[in-house]
Amino acid sequence: MNTSAQLVTQSATLPQSFPEFGLVRIPQILDVIPVSPATWWRWVKSGKAPQGIKLSPQITTWRAEDVRALIDQLAAEQEG
Repeated sequence: MNTSAQLVTQSATLPQSFPEFGLVRIPQILDVIPVSPATWWRWVKSGKAPQGIKLSPQITTWRAEDVRALIDQLAAEQEG
């Protein structure tokens, strides 16, 4: 079982600071999914994490809904 999945809780119990909708950046994501930035980017490249939305050459964001869905998926894997 993936160590990071063991630390992920379902999106229903995320902190109020994590939005339900809108765009989030990597620091916000890594606050709720405790993996390194390199691991996050590896997940994105492999398709495990959602693809980001480029706002500029140096700024990538993700839809909060997609991140919440990933958190629910990781929590389900942890339980199963």
